[in-house]
Formats: sequence, structure tokens, C-alpha cells
Amino acid sequence: MGRRRTPGLRREEVAQLCGLSATWYTWIEQAREVSISAGALAAVAGALRLSRAERAYLFDLAGRRDPERGAEPLPHHATAQVQAAVGAVAAPAYALDRCWDVLAWNDAAADIFRGWLDANGAPGTKNLLRYIFLDEAAPTLIQDWERRARRVVAEFRAECSAYLDDPPVRALTDALQRESPRFAALWSQQDVVEREGGRRGFRHPVRGDIDFAQVTFRLSGHDDVKLVMLLP
Repeated sequence: MGRRRTPGLRREEVAQLCGLSATWYTWIEQAREVSISAGALAAVAGALRLSRAERAYLFDLAGRRDPERGAEPLPHHATAQVQAAVGAVAAPAYALDRCWDVLAWNDAAADIFRGWLDANGAPGTKNLLRYIFLDEAAPTLIQDWERRARRVVAEFRAECSAYLDDPPVRALTDALQRESPRFAALWSQQDVVEREGGRRGFRHPVRGDIDFAQVTFRLSGHDDVKLVMLLP
């Protein structure tokens, strides 16, 4: 933490702003082996006016969870830029928020997910997990449904590890555990895997078996919103 965002302040003044002793703050700057709480880290980040990326890096270095992460309200709708980006993709594409509610999708995605994305419903009301575990058509459409279901639960748990106490995330997982015995069983295993691309196979009712390579991008400035594309 060599470069301060608040020039001119002495260590003692920064420590006072953080509510820490000068000695304790000095040890933190010197990277000594001290145990610092997430609350104290948040105070340091605020006092130094760290950017979003710098704050995330600070918590990663300390191995702590940011208490303010996940406090940002769910968007419930896609921005014009997200809608334009999804619409400009020729391949099937859709955008997901941190609950995996679909914020936007294009016609190519609606053609793949018939009965889900092509059905009536506003953006933000169609959830990928609810589709996979509660829609009776999903096991027929998604090839190797059991393997994919197991993996998406582990991906969701890993991806939302910082948001598990967030009310919308908690409401979603609680509801799925009540409504889907399979989701409840997989969720209780507490498996985590990193989200990755790869082959995605579908049994399309008109086109037959079709394969795609899934690619996912995160939106700059909105790390809990992602753009998913299915490339031929």
C-alpha cells in the first residue's frame, strides 16, 4: 500500500481516520503478520479512497471478504448498452445478473431456449437456475442434464460466495431448495468450481442435436453482470 490516494496525510492521521492505532496501521503497511478484520480493512479502504479495483485487490491480498460487496441492488433490467451488446451478437447471447436472472437476450438465444426465453415475461423475471431445475422441458433440451445441473450449482455457489447473505440470493436458493429436491441435494454438497466455457449441447426440437462453445464476459464496472455467448 505504498501509494496513498490521500496525499499529505501522515500515518498517524490515516490511522486516526481508520479508527486504528498508529502502530497497528504501520504494521499493516509493512505487511507484517497481523490479523486484520474485514471491518478494519473497509475503514482503511474508505480512508484511502480506494477505487473499486483497488478495494477488491486489498481484500484479496488480506484473504478477507468485503462486507460491502453484494450491497449494490440488483439491476432488474439491462442498460441500453447491455441490450445493444446482446442484440449485436449474431450467435445466441444473453446477460445474467448475480442471481442469474436474465437481463437481456437476443432472438438466437430465444430460438435455442424455446419455451423459456421465447415465452412472455419481462427481463429480470427469467432465472437460469429456476429454468434448469424447475422447467420440465430443461432435461430434454439440455444434453447430459445431470452433469450440467451438478456443475451449474457448484459454479453458482463459487460465483456468489460473497453474496450468500444477500437477500435476493438467499431468497432464490431457499426457494429452489424447497421446490427442487435435486437442487437441494446438490446445494447441500457445497461443491464449488470456477465458471468456465466449453461445449454445450442441446436437443433442439426442430434442428436436432446442436453444439456450441460457451464464452462468458463480465461487464466493466458491474462485476456481478455477465454476458454469455454460445458460439457455433
